[in-house]
Amino acid sequence: MKTYLVGGAVRDRLLGLTVKDRDYVVVGATPDDLLHAGFKPVGREFPVFLHPQTGEEYALARTERKTGRGYHGFAFDTDPSVTLEDDLRRRDLTINAIAQDENGTLIDPFAGAADLRKGVLRHVSPAFAEDPVRILRVARFAARYASRGFAIAARTIELMRVMVRDGEADHLVPERVWAETRKALAERTPSAFLHALRECGALARIMPEVDALYGVPQRADFHPEIDTGAHVEMVLDAAAHIAPGDALIGWCALTHDLGKALTPAAELPSHPRHEQRGLTPLRALGARLKVPTEYTALAECVCRLHLLAHTAFELRPKTVLELFEKLDAFRQPRRLPQFLLACAADKRGRKGMADSDYPQARYLTELFHAAIEPKAQALLDAGLRGPELGKALREARRKAIAAAIRAHKKNPAV
Repeated sequence: MKTYLVGGAVRDRLLGLTVKDRDYVVVGATPDDLLHAGFKPVGREFPVFLHPQTGEEYALARTERKTGRGYHGFAFDTDPSVTLEDDLRRRDLTINAIAQDENGTLIDPFAGAADLRKGVLRHVSPAFAEDPVRILRVARFAARYASRGFAIAARTIELMRVMVRDGEADHLVPERVWAETRKALAERTPSAFLHALRECGALARIMPEVDALYGVPQRADFHPEIDTGAHVEMVLDAAAHIAPGDALIGWCALTHDLGKALTPAAELPSHPRHEQRGLTPLRALGARLKVPTEYTALAECVCRLHLLAHTAFELRPKTVLELFEKLDAFRQPRRLPQFLLACAADKRGRKGMADSDYPQARYLTELFHAAIEPKAQALLDAGLRGPELGKALREARRKAIAAAIRAHKKNPAV
């Protein structure tokens, strides 16, 4: 029985990155061997065990045989005769098919280390085409490493196209699509995720609402990049820059302009009411991918209200108060900064504006701090109850916002 460190831990060490999780492959063993050694079984589809001291994952070396469509259409063989090379051959990318033995020696039968040096995301073998989840994984790795100059190999992209044409992408289950999308949104260059999926044709299959944005023109005076799809890619990367690792803000960035795909041709390149039109496709996409409620709720706020944030300096006190109320910011104070991060990403996600300031965020934050000063307790002490209390509190907040606006106009340096 031999044990090897495999996958991401080896890859990240070679890239000079911090190794977070370690996974191991065990060659020449049976499930009983590991059970007798005190390992705890956790795998449902194939034998995976947790080390009794470290809790790290140890999987028996295995091969796979395609038995049907989709992610679950496989039969696994974990016989002790399965070699390390057999196990590595079934992996998705060469950079993930490198092992390291107990002495630190690399076992790299598919030249993954060379692809790491060259910045190439390349499939290991034709067996790649048997698992549609690998389309998503390759796109996610593109999002992770695009900033390092990595690109997907031409033959890998072509194989992904064949998989899409053969209908494999149609068998992706919503949970896996969302899981990979969420991870991609937290990467450094999430635009590369969309680009890769669109290049192989998968985006139109799994997120047609997003794919429909490409080729839709916008007014060049507001959007020098013109193409709405290009704008969304830029907003995604802006969100990743100002809110690194935050998939929630990334989801809002991805979905904030879905309504522009529904603008009647006669109205282009303007997009009146795109904020309202975008709610239906946003909800449909979120429901289909089973996106968490928190993500859908904030994304709807960003879709519906982002133009109000952009025009913050022109808003009347009543409208500002209504904005805070629609965000439910008085009950959920975190909503406002999250909303403003997404709005700032929208502003910066335009050609030539990546480093632009977004003073609206500071301004609206200042007004919100003023709005939360009036307290319900003071009104209760004054004898107000029921609807009268709510009305009085709302009016007090409006007046506080109005006073803050007047003060800002006298001293606009925030």
